[in-house]
Amino acid sequence: MNISEHAEGMLSYKESLGFSRNSYDYYLRDFCDYFSQNDYSQFTEETVLPWCVRRPTEMPEGFRRRITPLREFSKYLCAIGETDYVVPTSVFPIIHREIPYIFTDQELRNLFAECDKESFCVQSPCRHLIIRVIFRLIYCCGLRPNEGRELLRSDFNEKEGTIFVRKNKAHKERVLPLSDDVATMCRNYLNETRRLFPGTEYMFPSPDGDSYNRKWLSATFRRLWNASNPDSKAKKVRVYLLRHRFATAVFMKWLDEKEDLYAKMPYLSAYMGHSHFEDTAYYIHLLPEKLLSSSTVDWSRFSSLIPEVEDDDE
Repeated sequence: MNISEHAEGMLSYKESLGFSRNSYDYYLRDFCDYFSQNDYSQFTEETVLPWCVRRPTEMPEGFRRRITPLREFSKYLCAIGETDYVVPTSVFPIIHREIPYIFTDQELRNLFAECDKESFCVQSPCRHLIIRVIFRLIYCCGLRPNEGRELLRSDFNEKEGTIFVRKNKAHKERVLPLSDDVATMCRNYLNETRRLFPGTEYMFPSPDGDSYNRKWLSATFRRLWNASNPDSKAKKVRVYLLRHRFATAVFMKWLDEKEDLYAKMPYLSAYMGHSHFEDTAYYIHLLPEKLLSSSTVDWSRFSSLIPEVEDDDE
């Protein structure tokens, strides 16, 4: 078996489906080196599992990231008739999903008020305008942080009041309608930033014209949070929590309006770019206890969708 040739075949196949080669390439090359160095000729449980042992330097999350591409590779090999062995999920470590902190309305008001205090910076003339808009947009649209900071100016349709979100974690593109006030905010923002920084395609440009990186977004958010909510009980504050807050806010609004959550959930799932309804149903765990006990909702309909949530063990 030419393991490297088959690995390349799988990478090409994944790319044809819209997946990034970078998600698999490094770990598959590592596995292929192991396979070749041991002179293996068959992809079997005996030849594969030794590579699946957790390494002393690996955290559970890193271990899972390494094994996941191999499981996908084993399914590919099985599909083309090169093996009948698929790496089982039993080799994966149990990852305890941390229950995220949900911002209160007052904490959000404090945060956005702090954003509006940002002063002009000569070295980055758009920064104060960016900070006033980017976190509001991430929250109001339930965006993943990278989806917000990587938006292009052309992704905002000023006439229709929509934004186009490109391929993301779920490898899905989507068009999101904005509320009137959010669309107006984006129009006013772009009118001003085009004048200050005409030579960039990004909606939220850094001084060099590219999008700001993840570290800048995270550090800026923590700075604003610490200044605006010094007495908060939140321990791990990160930009992604705005997305969590968006999802729970939508669910709470639907509950207040006595809507059928089960019927409504596909719309929220599509808006947030989830691949599976289970990813959307996860947010039901984060609702206030008084809403979870609501007699207007048949929670048994969600029993097969809502995953277990355990405290983080680290």
